[in-house]
Order: sequence, then C-alpha cells, then structure tokens
Amino acid sequence: MTAGFKAAFGGHPAGVSIITADSVTGPVGITASSVASVSADPPLLAFSLAASSGSAAAIAVADSVVVHLLTAGDLELAKTFANSGAERFAGTMAWTRLETGEPLLLHGGYALRCKIISRTPAGGSLLLAAHVQEIITSEDGAAHGDHVPMVYHGRNFHALGEHTILPH
Repeated sequence: MTAGFKAAFGGHPAGVSIITADSVTGPVGITASSVASVSADPPLLAFSLAASSGSAAAIAVADSVVVHLLTAGDLELAKTFANSGAERFAGTMAWTRLETGEPLLLHGGYALRCKIISRTPAGGSLLLAAHVQEIITSEDGAAHGDHVPMVYHGRNFHALGEHTILPH
C-alpha cells in the first residue's frame, strides 16, 4: 500500500513552498510540497511536517511561520531548503526579518505570514493549519522567473508556463 500511495502522489504535481520560522537557535526553514489552501474567508492554509527533528521540529512548535510560494526562478532556494545538510540563512542568501521576527526570504513569489491555529497528528506526520495574517508580494518577480510557478512532480522540480496549458 505504501509504495502505491507514494507512486500515486509522485505522479500528482504539487506546488513548491519554503516554510520558515524563528526558533530559539535562529531562523529555520524547509522545502514543502504539502501546502494547500483551505479557506479564502478567513484566509487559511494547511501543511504537513514529516520529521520530528531539525528544522521541521522547530517549525512544528512555532507560533508563526512564513510560507514562501516559489517561482521557477527560486530553484536554488528550493534545493537548499530541501537538503537537510545545506547551510541556510548564510552567505549570499537574500533574506531579512519581518517586524514580527519571522525570517523572510527575498524571492520571486508571494510570501504569506501565518499564525498557527492547530496541530493535528496524522500517521507519522503533523498537520498544521494556519491563519494568513499578511501577504507579501515580490518587487522583483521578473528577475526570479517572472512569477512562473514551480511544481514538484516525479521527484523533480518543474516550471509551469503558457506552453503547458491544455486546449479548452
């Protein structure tokens, strides 16, 4: 059953996001493909965390997070935050802190500052629901893929574009 489930969702494309939070040891973040819109009014989203250590564990207990919706131009960020051994929030990585303290990556897509409203154990994962408090738009989307969305499919990152639209 597990292999079939993984194959089914491996063939189902999902948007790519990075979820960041502040922790007692500093900023943390992970790449996620589990972010989903739950409600527009009020604006709610949900995501799951599969790990109980490292950055995922810090995000699991955070009161607030920033969900960065990635564009095709954000590929290096997606790869960095997907690699548990990669150095984050260092060197030439462009980021800042919001006035409320959360780490904000400076990238081509939208960023959603959220307050966590629930945590639900689900199998070996934790499902978090969050209320969107602020929507931050990129001022340099053209430099980061012109807001072309990034998706995860078949264990690879892909860009969506006009050429991928099916005829009506």
